[in-house]
Amino acid sequence: MQFLTYFFEAYSSVKANKLRTILTAAMITIGITSLVGIMTAIDAVSESINSGMSDLGVNNFDVTDLTRRRGAFGKKLAKKNVISYQEMKKFKQLLPVEGKVSLEVTVGQSLEIKRLSKKTTPNYNVTGIDDMYLKNNGYKMKDGRSFTSVELLQGQNVAIITKEVFDNLFEKNEDPINKTIGFKGKKYLVIGVVEEKGGIGGGSADRKVFIPLNNANKFATGQTLYYKAVVSTTDPRGVDYAISEARGILRVIRKDQLGKPDSFEITKRDSLSAEFDAMTTNLRWGGLVIAIVTLLGASIGLMNIMMVSVTERTREIGIRKSLGATTNAIRQQFLIEAIFICLLGGFLGVFIGALIGNVLSSFMGSESFIFPWIWLFISIIVCVFVGVTSGFYPANKASKLDPIESLRFE
Repeated sequence: MQFLTYFFEAYSSVKANKLRTILTAAMITIGITSLVGIMTAIDAVSESINSGMSDLGVNNFDVTDLTRRRGAFGKKLAKKNVISYQEMKKFKQLLPVEGKVSLEVTVGQSLEIKRLSKKTTPNYNVTGIDDMYLKNNGYKMKDGRSFTSVELLQGQNVAIITKEVFDNLFEKNEDPINKTIGFKGKKYLVIGVVEEKGGIGGGSADRKVFIPLNNANKFATGQTLYYKAVVSTTDPRGVDYAISEARGILRVIRKDQLGKPDSFEITKRDSLSAEFDAMTTNLRWGGLVIAIVTLLGASIGLMNIMMVSVTERTREIGIRKSLGATTNAIRQQFLIEAIFICLLGGFLGVFIGALIGNVLSSFMGSESFIFPWIWLFISIIVCVFVGVTSGFYPANKASKLDPIESLRFE
Protein backbone atom coordinates (compact mmCIF):
# COMPACT_ATOMS: atom_id res chain seq x y z
CA MET A 1 0.00 0.00 0.00
CA GLN A 2 2.84 2.41 0.84
CA PHE A 3 4.40 1.77 -2.59
CA LEU A 4 1.14 2.72 -4.33
CA THR A 5 0.93 5.87 -2.23
CA TYR A 6 4.46 6.86 -3.21
CA PHE A 7 3.71 6.02 -6.84
CA PHE A 8 0.63 8.26 -6.98
CA GLU A 9 2.54 11.05 -5.24
CA ALA A 10 5.30 10.71 -7.85
CA TYR A 11 2.70 10.73 -10.61
CA SER A 12 1.09 13.89 -9.19
CA SER A 13 4.47 15.62 -9.03
CA VAL A 14 5.29 14.61 -12.63
CA LYS A 15 1.86 15.75 -13.81
CA ALA A 16 2.28 19.12 -12.08
CA ASN A 17 5.58 19.74 -13.93
CA LYS A 18 4.75 18.49 -17.44
CA LEU A 19 7.31 20.47 -19.43
CA ARG A 20 10.17 19.55 -17.12
CA THR A 21 9.10 15.90 -17.16
CA ILE A 22 8.85 15.81 -20.96
CA LEU A 23 12.31 17.33 -21.42
CA THR A 24 13.85 14.96 -18.87
CA ALA A 25 12.12 11.89 -20.31
CA ALA A 26 13.20 12.99 -23.81
CA MET A 27 16.86 12.59 -22.79
CA ILE A 28 16.17 9.03 -21.69
CA THR A 29 14.15 8.41 -24.85
CA ILE A 30 17.09 9.43 -27.06
CA GLY A 31 19.44 7.04 -25.25
CA ILE A 32 17.03 4.09 -25.40
CA THR A 33 16.15 4.89 -29.03
CA SER A 34 19.81 4.73 -30.05
CA LEU A 35 20.28 1.42 -28.22
CA VAL A 36 17.11 -0.28 -29.49
CA GLY A 37 17.32 1.23 -32.99
CA ILE A 38 20.86 0.00 -33.65
CA MET A 39 20.23 -3.44 -32.14
CA THR A 40 16.94 -3.91 -34.01
CA ALA A 41 18.53 -2.98 -37.35
CA ILE A 42 21.41 -5.39 -36.73
CA ASP A 43 19.06 -8.21 -35.68
CA ALA A 44 16.78 -7.71 -38.71
CA VAL A 45 19.66 -7.67 -41.21
CA SER A 46 21.32 -10.63 -39.45
CA GLU A 47 18.10 -12.66 -39.68
CA SER A 48 17.79 -11.82 -43.38
CA ILE A 49 21.41 -12.79 -44.12
CA ASN A 50 21.25 -16.00 -42.10
CA SER A 51 18.03 -16.92 -43.89
CA GLY A 52 19.73 -16.38 -47.23
CA MET A 53 22.71 -18.48 -46.17
CA SER A 54 20.45 -21.28 -44.98
CA ASP A 55 18.90 -21.38 -48.45
CA LEU A 56 22.34 -22.17 -49.83
CA GLY A 57 22.88 -25.01 -47.39
CA VAL A 58 25.50 -25.59 -44.73
CA ASN A 59 27.28 -28.19 -46.88
CA ASN A 60 28.38 -25.67 -49.51
CA PHE A 61 31.87 -24.26 -49.95
CA ASP A 62 33.42 -21.85 -52.45
CA VAL A 63 36.63 -22.13 -54.46
CA THR A 64 37.96 -18.75 -55.53
CA ASP A 65 41.07 -17.18 -56.97
CA LEU A 66 43.57 -16.10 -54.31
CA THR A 67 45.24 -13.49 -56.52
CA ARG A 68 41.96 -11.56 -56.79
CA ARG A 69 41.96 -10.94 -53.05
CA ARG A 70 45.60 -9.92 -53.09
CA GLY A 71 44.87 -7.53 -55.92
CA ALA A 72 42.75 -5.45 -53.55
CA PHE A 73 45.97 -4.36 -51.84
CA GLY A 74 47.40 -2.89 -55.00
CA LYS A 75 49.71 -5.74 -56.03
CA LYS A 76 50.12 -6.38 -59.72
CA LEU A 77 48.48 -9.63 -60.79
CA ALA A 78 50.30 -12.05 -63.00
CA LYS A 79 47.89 -13.42 -65.56
CA LYS A 80 49.45 -16.88 -65.43
CA ASN A 81 48.59 -17.16 -61.70
CA VAL A 82 44.87 -16.61 -62.21
CA ILE A 83 42.77 -19.79 -62.17
CA SER A 84 41.72 -20.44 -65.75
CA TYR A 85 38.42 -21.74 -67.05
CA GLN A 86 40.07 -24.98 -68.18
CA GLU A 87 41.46 -25.56 -64.68
CA MET A 88 38.05 -24.97 -63.09
CA LYS A 89 36.39 -27.21 -65.68
CA LYS A 90 38.91 -29.96 -64.97
CA PHE A 91 38.34 -29.56 -61.23
CA LYS A 92 34.59 -30.00 -61.72
CA GLN A 93 35.17 -33.20 -63.71
CA LEU A 94 37.68 -34.73 -61.26
CA LEU A 95 36.03 -33.98 -57.91
CA PRO A 96 35.14 -37.48 -56.59
CA VAL A 97 32.74 -36.60 -53.78
CA GLU A 98 28.98 -36.86 -54.07
CA GLY A 99 27.39 -33.52 -54.82
CA LYS A 100 27.09 -30.84 -57.43
CA VAL A 101 29.60 -28.23 -58.59
CA SER A 102 28.65 -24.96 -60.26
CA LEU A 103 31.03 -22.63 -62.06
CA GLU A 104 30.61 -18.89 -62.47
CA VAL A 105 32.55 -15.85 -63.63
CA THR A 106 31.81 -12.16 -63.18
CA VAL A 107 31.96 -10.19 -66.43
CA GLY A 108 31.35 -6.84 -64.74
CA GLN A 109 30.13 -5.52 -61.38
CA SER A 110 29.37 -1.91 -62.32
CA LEU A 111 27.54 -2.25 -65.60
CA GLU A 112 24.61 -0.37 -67.09
CA ILE A 113 21.89 -2.61 -68.53
CA LYS A 114 19.89 -1.08 -71.39
CA ARG A 115 16.65 -1.77 -73.23
CA LEU A 116 15.27 0.62 -75.83
CA SER A 117 15.20 4.06 -74.13
CA LYS A 118 15.44 2.63 -70.60
CA LYS A 119 18.57 1.84 -68.64
CA THR A 120 19.60 0.90 -65.12
CA THR A 121 22.05 2.68 -62.84
CA PRO A 122 25.69 1.62 -63.45
CA ASN A 123 25.90 -0.79 -60.51
CA TYR A 124 24.58 -4.05 -61.96
CA ASN A 125 26.40 -7.36 -62.15
CA VAL A 126 26.68 -9.62 -65.20
CA THR A 127 27.67 -13.20 -64.34
CA GLY A 128 28.44 -16.15 -66.59
CA ILE A 129 26.99 -19.37 -65.15
CA ASP A 130 26.67 -23.07 -65.87
CA ASP A 131 23.71 -25.44 -65.48
CA MET A 132 24.08 -25.86 -61.67
CA TYR A 133 24.59 -22.22 -60.63
CA LEU A 134 20.98 -21.20 -59.97
CA LYS A 135 20.28 -24.23 -57.78
CA ASN A 136 23.52 -24.04 -55.81
CA ASN A 137 22.99 -20.34 -55.07
CA GLY A 138 19.34 -20.50 -54.08
CA TYR A 139 17.72 -18.87 -57.14
CA LYS A 140 14.30 -20.03 -58.35
CA MET A 141 12.72 -19.40 -61.73
CA LYS A 142 9.71 -17.08 -61.70
CA ASP A 143 9.01 -16.71 -65.43
CA GLY A 144 10.44 -18.31 -68.53
CA ARG A 145 13.06 -21.05 -68.36
CA SER A 146 16.69 -21.76 -67.58
CA PHE A 147 19.47 -22.24 -70.15
CA THR A 148 19.38 -25.35 -72.35
CA SER A 149 22.44 -27.55 -72.78
CA VAL A 150 22.81 -26.28 -76.37
CA GLU A 151 22.75 -22.62 -75.26
CA LEU A 152 25.35 -23.36 -72.58
CA LEU A 153 27.59 -25.36 -74.90
CA GLN A 154 27.48 -22.87 -77.78
CA GLY A 155 27.56 -19.80 -75.55
CA GLN A 156 24.58 -18.17 -77.20
CA ASN A 157 23.53 -14.57 -76.49
CA VAL A 158 20.67 -15.38 -74.11
CA ALA A 159 20.13 -14.04 -70.60
CA ILE A 160 18.22 -14.64 -67.37
CA ILE A 161 17.43 -11.50 -65.38
CA THR A 162 16.55 -10.78 -61.77
CA LYS A 163 13.40 -9.00 -60.59
CA GLU A 164 15.16 -5.66 -60.05
CA VAL A 165 16.43 -5.67 -63.62
CA PHE A 166 12.88 -6.42 -64.78
CA ASP A 167 11.46 -3.55 -62.67
CA ASN A 168 13.93 -1.08 -64.20
CA LEU A 169 13.62 -2.10 -67.86
CA PHE A 170 10.06 -3.39 -68.28
CA GLU A 171 6.55 -2.26 -67.50
CA LYS A 172 4.75 -3.90 -64.58
CA ASN A 173 2.55 -6.27 -66.65
CA GLU A 174 4.91 -6.57 -69.62
CA ASP A 175 6.19 -10.01 -70.65
CA PRO A 176 10.01 -9.84 -70.73
CA ILE A 177 10.48 -13.21 -72.41
CA ASN A 178 12.04 -12.98 -75.90
CA LYS A 179 12.76 -9.27 -75.41
CA THR A 180 16.26 -7.89 -76.01
CA ILE A 181 18.55 -6.19 -73.48
CA GLY A 182 22.10 -4.92 -73.95
CA PHE A 183 25.36 -4.24 -72.10
CA LYS A 184 28.99 -3.76 -73.07
CA GLY A 185 27.91 -3.23 -76.69
CA LYS A 186 26.22 -6.65 -77.04
CA LYS A 187 22.56 -7.69 -77.31
CA TYR A 188 21.01 -10.57 -75.37
CA LEU A 189 17.63 -12.29 -75.60
CA VAL A 190 15.82 -12.61 -72.25
CA ILE A 191 14.61 -16.19 -71.72
CA GLY A 192 13.80 -16.15 -68.00
CA VAL A 193 13.31 -14.17 -64.77
CA VAL A 194 14.28 -15.44 -61.32
CA GLU A 195 12.39 -14.75 -58.11
CA GLU A 196 13.46 -11.95 -55.78
CA LYS A 197 16.15 -13.12 -53.39
CA GLY A 198 17.18 -10.08 -51.38
CA GLY A 199 20.51 -9.34 -49.77
CA ILE A 200 22.50 -6.85 -47.76
CA GLY A 201 23.44 -3.47 -49.23
CA GLY A 202 20.23 -2.87 -51.15
CA GLY A 203 19.74 -6.34 -52.55
CA SER A 204 22.89 -6.90 -54.64
CA ALA A 205 21.73 -10.47 -55.33
CA ASP A 206 18.82 -8.97 -57.29
CA ARG A 207 20.97 -6.68 -59.42
CA LYS A 208 22.24 -9.38 -61.73
CA VAL A 209 22.03 -10.60 -65.29
CA PHE A 210 23.01 -14.22 -65.94
CA ILE A 211 24.49 -15.38 -69.26
CA PRO A 212 25.95 -18.76 -70.34
CA LEU A 213 29.46 -19.37 -69.03
CA ASN A 214 30.87 -20.04 -72.50
CA ASN A 215 29.42 -16.74 -73.65
CA ALA A 216 31.07 -14.92 -70.73
CA ASN A 217 34.42 -16.46 -71.73
CA LYS A 218 34.35 -14.30 -74.87
CA PHE A 219 34.98 -11.24 -72.67
CA ALA A 220 38.36 -12.66 -71.61
CA THR A 221 40.09 -10.98 -74.56
CA GLY A 222 39.53 -7.53 -73.06
CA GLN A 223 39.83 -8.27 -69.33
CA THR A 224 41.01 -10.80 -66.78
CA LEU A 225 38.22 -13.12 -65.67
CA TYR A 226 38.15 -14.65 -62.20
CA TYR A 227 36.34 -17.97 -62.03
CA LYS A 228 34.60 -19.33 -58.96
CA ALA A 229 33.31 -22.80 -58.11
CA VAL A 230 30.54 -23.51 -55.60
CA VAL A 231 30.45 -27.09 -54.34
CA SER A 232 27.23 -28.39 -52.79
CA THR A 233 28.17 -31.74 -51.33
CA THR A 234 25.81 -34.51 -50.27
CA ASP A 235 28.68 -36.83 -49.37
CA PRO A 236 27.91 -38.67 -46.10
CA ARG A 237 31.56 -38.30 -45.09
CA GLY A 238 30.95 -34.56 -44.63
CA VAL A 239 31.94 -31.21 -46.02
CA ASP A 240 35.42 -31.33 -44.45
CA TYR A 241 36.22 -34.50 -46.43
CA ALA A 242 34.94 -32.84 -49.60
CA ILE A 243 37.12 -29.78 -48.93
CA SER A 244 40.21 -31.92 -48.40
CA GLU A 245 39.52 -33.77 -51.68
CA ALA A 246 38.95 -30.46 -53.49
CA ARG A 247 42.18 -29.01 -52.10
CA GLY A 248 44.19 -32.05 -53.18
CA ILE A 249 42.79 -31.99 -56.73
CA LEU A 250 43.30 -28.24 -57.13
CA ARG A 251 46.89 -28.41 -55.89
CA VAL A 252 47.63 -31.02 -58.54
CA ILE A 253 45.84 -29.05 -61.28
CA ARG A 254 47.52 -25.80 -60.24
CA LYS A 255 50.90 -27.55 -59.79
CA ASP A 256 51.41 -26.14 -56.32
CA GLN A 257 54.75 -27.25 -54.92
CA LEU A 258 54.94 -29.42 -51.82
CA GLY A 259 55.20 -27.30 -48.69
CA LYS A 260 54.03 -24.16 -50.48
CA PRO A 261 50.70 -22.48 -49.61
CA ASP A 262 47.61 -22.96 -51.80
CA SER A 263 47.34 -20.74 -54.87
CA PHE A 264 43.56 -20.66 -54.38
CA GLU A 265 41.11 -20.12 -51.56
CA ILE A 266 38.43 -22.46 -50.19
CA THR A 267 35.74 -20.94 -47.97
CA LYS A 268 33.01 -22.83 -46.12
CA ARG A 269 29.58 -21.21 -46.11
CA ASP A 270 29.31 -21.68 -42.35
CA SER A 271 32.61 -19.82 -41.95
CA LEU A 272 31.05 -16.93 -43.86
CA SER A 273 28.18 -17.04 -41.40
CA ALA A 274 30.64 -17.08 -38.49
CA GLU A 275 32.47 -14.07 -39.93
CA PHE A 276 29.17 -12.22 -40.28
CA ASP A 277 28.20 -13.11 -36.70
CA ALA A 278 31.55 -11.77 -35.48
CA MET A 279 30.97 -8.56 -37.44
CA THR A 280 27.46 -8.09 -36.01
CA THR A 281 28.81 -8.73 -32.50
CA ASN A 282 31.28 -5.90 -32.97
CA LEU A 283 28.48 -3.68 -34.27
CA ARG A 284 26.37 -4.52 -31.23
CA TRP A 285 29.22 -3.56 -28.90
CA GLY A 286 29.61 -0.31 -30.82
CA GLY A 287 25.89 0.40 -30.52
CA LEU A 288 26.00 -0.42 -26.82
CA VAL A 289 28.86 2.05 -26.25
CA ILE A 290 26.94 4.79 -28.10
CA ALA A 291 23.82 4.09 -26.03
CA ILE A 292 25.79 4.06 -22.75
CA VAL A 293 27.37 7.44 -23.52
CA THR A 294 23.94 8.88 -24.42
CA LEU A 295 22.33 7.43 -21.29
CA LEU A 296 25.21 8.74 -19.16
CA GLY A 297 24.43 12.26 -20.36
CA ALA A 298 20.73 11.64 -19.76
CA SER A 299 21.36 10.35 -16.22
CA ILE A 300 23.38 13.47 -15.35
CA GLY A 301 20.53 15.61 -16.69
CA LEU A 302 18.01 13.61 -14.67
CA MET A 303 20.08 14.00 -11.51
CA ASN A 304 20.23 17.76 -12.07
CA ILE A 305 16.46 17.95 -12.57
CA MET A 306 15.84 15.92 -9.41
CA MET A 307 18.14 18.23 -7.45
CA VAL A 308 16.10 21.19 -8.67
CA SER A 309 12.91 19.33 -7.72
CA VAL A 310 14.22 18.74 -4.18
CA THR A 311 15.07 22.42 -3.81
CA GLU A 312 11.65 23.52 -5.09
CA ARG A 313 9.82 21.13 -2.76
CA THR A 314 11.82 21.80 0.41
CA ARG A 315 8.79 23.22 2.26
CA GLU A 316 6.71 20.22 1.13
CA ILE A 317 9.36 17.88 2.58
CA GLY A 318 9.33 19.87 5.84
CA ILE A 319 5.54 19.61 6.11
CA ARG A 320 5.60 15.86 5.43
CA LYS A 321 8.32 15.26 8.03
CA SER A 322 6.49 17.35 10.60
CA LEU A 323 3.43 15.18 10.00
CA GLY A 324 5.42 12.00 10.68
CA ALA A 325 6.94 10.98 7.33
CA THR A 326 10.09 8.94 7.88
CA THR A 327 13.46 9.45 6.23
CA ASN A 328 12.95 6.23 4.28
CA ALA A 329 9.52 7.36 3.03
CA ILE A 330 10.91 10.63 1.66
CA ARG A 331 13.80 8.79 -0.01
CA GLN A 332 11.48 6.24 -1.64
CA GLN A 333 9.14 8.94 -2.94
CA PHE A 334 11.89 10.73 -4.86
CA LEU A 335 13.47 7.48 -6.06
CA ILE A 336 10.14 6.25 -7.47
CA GLU A 337 9.66 9.63 -9.16
CA ALA A 338 13.07 9.32 -10.87
CA ILE A 339 12.35 5.74 -11.95
CA PHE A 340 8.89 6.75 -13.22
CA ILE A 341 10.40 9.46 -15.46
CA CYS A 342 13.01 7.00 -16.78
CA LEU A 343 10.41 4.35 -17.58
CA LEU A 344 8.25 6.94 -19.32
CA GLY A 345 11.14 7.88 -21.60
CA GLY A 346 12.27 4.26 -21.91
CA PHE A 347 8.99 2.86 -23.23
CA LEU A 348 8.75 5.66 -25.78
CA GLY A 349 12.37 5.06 -26.78
CA VAL A 350 11.74 1.33 -27.34
CA PHE A 351 8.90 1.91 -29.81
CA ILE A 352 10.68 4.72 -31.66
CA GLY A 353 13.90 2.67 -31.74
CA ALA A 354 12.08 -0.39 -33.08
CA LEU A 355 10.52 1.70 -35.84
CA ILE A 356 13.81 3.36 -36.80
CA GLY A 357 15.69 0.04 -36.64
CA ASN A 358 13.26 -1.69 -39.01
CA VAL A 359 13.29 1.27 -41.41
CA LEU A 360 17.11 1.21 -41.48
CA SER A 361 17.16 -2.55 -42.03
CA SER A 362 14.70 -2.23 -44.94
CA PHE A 363 17.07 0.23 -46.62
CA MET A 364 19.84 -2.37 -46.22
CA GLY A 365 17.81 -4.99 -48.05
CA SER A 366 16.12 -6.83 -45.18
CA GLU A 367 12.46 -7.78 -45.50
CA SER A 368 12.12 -8.95 -41.88
CA PHE A 369 10.16 -6.94 -39.32
CA ILE A 370 11.40 -7.49 -35.79
CA PHE A 371 9.93 -6.17 -32.55
CA PRO A 372 12.78 -6.24 -30.01
CA TRP A 373 11.12 -7.98 -27.07
CA ILE A 374 14.50 -8.81 -25.55
CA TRP A 375 15.62 -5.20 -25.80
CA LEU A 376 12.29 -4.10 -24.33
CA PHE A 377 13.05 -6.00 -21.12
CA ILE A 378 16.70 -4.88 -21.19
CA SER A 379 15.56 -1.27 -21.61
CA ILE A 380 13.26 -1.56 -18.60
CA ILE A 381 16.15 -2.85 -16.49
CA VAL A 382 18.43 -0.08 -17.83
CA CYS A 383 15.80 2.58 -17.09
CA VAL A 384 15.31 1.36 -13.52
CA PHE A 385 19.10 1.32 -13.04
CA VAL A 386 19.49 4.85 -14.43
CA GLY A 387 16.56 6.04 -12.30
CA VAL A 388 18.03 4.57 -9.12
CA THR A 389 21.60 5.81 -9.76
CA SER A 390 20.49 9.29 -10.85
CA GLY A 391 17.77 9.68 -8.23
CA PHE A 392 19.53 8.24 -5.18
CA TYR A 393 21.67 11.26 -4.31
CA PRO A 394 18.82 13.82 -4.65
CA ALA A 395 16.43 11.45 -2.82
CA ASN A 396 18.96 10.87 -0.05
CA LYS A 397 19.56 14.61 0.24
CA ALA A 398 15.81 15.23 0.49
CA SER A 399 15.39 12.57 3.19
CA LYS A 400 18.06 14.18 5.39
CA LEU A 401 16.61 17.71 5.34
CA ASP A 402 15.83 19.17 8.75
CA PRO A 403 12.04 19.63 9.05
CA ILE A 404 12.29 22.97 10.93
CA GLU A 405 14.78 24.46 8.46
CA SER A 406 12.70 23.13 5.58
CA LEU A 407 9.57 24.90 6.85
CA ARG A 408 11.50 28.18 6.99
CA PHE A 409 12.70 27.76 3.37
CA GLU A 410 11.37 30.36 0.92
